[in-house]
Amino acid sequence: MAAGAARLSLGVFINNYNVNSIRKRLHIVLEWLSRHRPDILCLQETKVQDQEFPVGAFKDAGYYVYFRGMKGYNGVATISLRQADTVVYGFEEGPDIEDARLLQTVINGSTILNTYIPQGYRINSDKYQFKLKWFARFRRYLEKNLNPAKPVVWLGDLNVAPEPIDVYHPDRRVNDVDFHIDARNAYKNVVSWGFVDVFRKLHPDRVQYTYWDYFRNAFENNWGWRIDHILATYPLANCCAAADVDLEPRKAPSASDHTVAWAEFTLSDTRSGRLPLSAGGVKIES
Repeated sequence: MAAGAARLSLGVFINNYNVNSIRKRLHIVLEWLSRHRPDILCLQETKVQDQEFPVGAFKDAGYYVYFRGMKGYNGVATISLRQADTVVYGFEEGPDIEDARLLQTVINGSTILNTYIPQGYRINSDKYQFKLKWFARFRRYLEKNLNPAKPVVWLGDLNVAPEPIDVYHPDRRVNDVDFHIDARNAYKNVVSWGFVDVFRKLHPDRVQYTYWDYFRNAFENNWGWRIDHILATYPLANCCAAADVDLEPRKAPSASDHTVAWAEFTLSDTRSGRLPLSAGGVKIES
C-alpha cells in the first residue's frame, strides 16, 4: 500500500480476506483496520449466524457493516467508512439461498460485488456443476442489473486460479476444482462482461498467491494459489494506481489460510460516472 496515499471511500477486505471465521480472526481484522484504515473491507466465509455477527466491534472502530451468514460455513460481510446507499443480498430481492455468497452494496455511487464462489468439491461431483452454474447465473445477473461502463468492483474468494502462473505446480492441478479448465472458462466468461483483474494488469509476470493450506508447511514453502481477486470495470481499472497482496495477516497467530488483497484507485472527475472521491484516491482491500 502506498504510504500516505490520499484516498476516500473504498477499502475492500475479501476472503483475500477469506477470514475463515470472523469470530476466530476478529483480532486480525480489527488490527488490520486500525493500521490501514481502508475505506471498504469485504470478508468471506464469516461462518456465523447473523444474530452472532460482531457488529459492535466494527461500529466501535468507526465502520458501517452489512452481512449475511449462516452457522459453520459461507457468509459475506462488507465493511465501509461510508453508509451504503443500497444493499442487496443474493441474486434477488428478498430471501435468497445465495444471500450468504453474494452481497451487493452501492457506496458513494459505485457498486461493490462481494462474492464467495462455491468451491466445487471434486470435478465429477454435483457440487462442481453447481459451481459452474453459479458463475453462469452471476453473468446473467450482471447483464440484467449492471452496466460495464459504470464503476463496478467485483471481488472476493472466487475459487479460481485463472492462469498457470496463479498456482504452484500447475501441471499437477489440472483436475483440481479451482484450476480445472471448465472452472477457469466459467470465470473468464464472467470477466468478459467487462472486468479487469487489476493485480494482473499491473503485475503481468509476477507469481503471487493469496491462499496456502494449513498442511505440509505450505505457506513457508510458498505452495499457494491466487484465488482471491479484485476486478473492476474499465472506468476504474484504468485508474488503478496500485494492487498487491499483504502477507502479514497470514503470518499472524491463528491466521486464516487466506490473506488480504488490496487495490488503490486514483480518480479526479467526480462527475464522470467513476468512483467519486473527496480526497483524490480510493483504496480497496480484499
